Amino acid sequence: MDAHPRIGQFVKVLRGKDEDSYAVVIAIIDDKFVMIADGDKRRFDQPKKKNVLHLMLQPAFSHEVISSLQETGRVTNAKLRYAIQKYAHAKGE
Repeated sequence: MDAHPRIGQFVKVLRGKDEDSYAVVIAIIDDKFVMIADGDKRRFDQPKKKNVLHLMLQPAFSHEVISSLQETGRVTNAKLRYAIQKYAHAKGE
């Protein structure tokens, strides 16, 4: 498992009020911090800055989110919610 988060990667939040929820990395600030969004409490326009140490990187990526960010530079909250819901369901949660 790559220790560096990548755009479009699913993460599980380990610390903070969103603990135990899933989100998607939508931007990388530096080695320590990323911006995450879930399309619900954390919308694309107001992502949460998180310390990478407070996230559990998941081995999966949302290709819909990646391609949307590459094409338009943004991703809809509905697409984020759908991707996370589909991922959590596939994990059986």
